[in-house]
Amino acid sequence: MTSRPLALVTGASRGVGAAVARALAPTHDLLLGGRDPQTLLPLVEELPTASPWAVELTDEQAVAAATADVERLDVLVHSAGVVELGSVAETSAASWRRTLEVNVVAVAELTRLLLPALRAARGHVVLINSGAGLRAGPGWGSYAASKFALRAFADVLRAEEAESGIRVTSVHPGRVATDMQREVRAAEGGDFEPERYLRPQTVADVVATAVRLPADGQINELVLRPRS
Repeated sequence: MTSRPLALVTGASRGVGAAVARALAPTHDLLLGGRDPQTLLPLVEELPTASPWAVELTDEQAVAAATADVERLDVLVHSAGVVELGSVAETSAASWRRTLEVNVVAVAELTRLLLPALRAARGHVVLINSGAGLRAGPGWGSYAASKFALRAFADVLRAEEAESGIRVTSVHPGRVATDMQREVRAAEGGDFEPERYLRPQTVADVVATAVRLPADGQINELVLRPRS
């Protein structure tokens, strides 16, 4: 049996999630989370110690079944998320529910189910948040609300699990050069300019640094912005 630590990364099929998986692969065995197992296969083939963990995170029964056999978990990285832009006047109740369900409720439920495994390993929960989790602007109502809630969730979890030894880190990157950012810029009516954004690998390196920090310290919150 392997003695390497185990990390579960949600949203691992692309973008920041895939970059985090690559950054952790040298030191961790990996469960790669995503909706569609087919989209996970290229990364599974690239990383010899990775296994697909395909589950719809908003399906409570499916998540419960998928986590039932995880007895010990060293790292849980929440990278999956959705963004829907629109003014308060334009955003429907259904849009609010979708955003909060994926970005907050699913995160809370997956964490809850994995707490025994995280406690067993004195593990680490990393939440990929956003600049929108620190400051909200026009058109970002439901997304920013979900990210403010995610930040609050991290703060509460950190306080509640302090005695168990679980570390909790919130990472707040600015715009990142991902497919999601391309979609956001299209919705905003602007150009996609990857050279002006953070690379996914840069965010992933920050996550890996937080995870590999010696056990006597933790990074509670980290804000990362492009230099340009």
